[in-house]
Amino acid sequence: MIQEPIYVEPDLDLSGQSTSRPAKADDENPFANVSGNIGSSSTPRQPSIPVSAAQTYEYSGEDTLDEPVSTTILRDLKQVAGKLQQVLHPKGDRNVLRDWDLWGPLILCLLLAITLSGGAPGDQAVSIFTGVFVIVWIGAAVVTLNAKLLGGAVSFFQSVCIIGYCLFPLVVGAVVAAFVNLIWVRLPLSIVGFLWSTYASVGFLSESEVHLRNRRALAVYPLCLFYFVIAWLVLAS
Repeated sequence: MIQEPIYVEPDLDLSGQSTSRPAKADDENPFANVSGNIGSSSTPRQPSIPVSAAQTYEYSGEDTLDEPVSTTILRDLKQVAGKLQQVLHPKGDRNVLRDWDLWGPLILCLLLAITLSGGAPGDQAVSIFTGVFVIVWIGAAVVTLNAKLLGGAVSFFQSVCIIGYCLFPLVVGAVVAAFVNLIWVRLPLSIVGFLWSTYASVGFLSESEVHLRNRRALAVYPLCLFYFVIAWLVLAS
């Protein structure tokens, strides 16, 4: 019995092409249809601020960090002028100097040192300027520490601020005495400046020295001595 030959169907047809069905492109590469830019975000872009808007920006008055320097200087000068006015009228609002600053005392100290050293000989001007500057600041610090050690409730910088601002009558007397060399004018100016400065400083510091009780004289004596030394420099310059 003759067996019939078994024919196996080849995968290639006569033209050399495969008879199997080709795989879909999607099966080969599942990301074939995905398109887009790498790193792109769905968040919309913020509109850029035009240059003209930035150039026309003005101070709104709400934040002091945005205000011009001239506005800051004028505001500080107004505060200094208001505190000097209270020194000339000690019975007014005594709470003004609670908001302490050191700009006013620094200006008064420099003005006093320049005035007293201006009339001195050339070889003594620098030493007088340095001496006055050191006496004012070291003296104010010593008086403040003395009041603190005695139990005063005033803070250190508040006391230095008050003592520095109360130099104003003596500074005015020094400026007038620089142009008038008559002893009968300089002496009354020095006495009035000493009394006014002492009275004003004691008045401002009295509310914070309530806890001193019987030791108040020990706190006032160095204060009077401090202003007496300044008054003597004004008279002797």
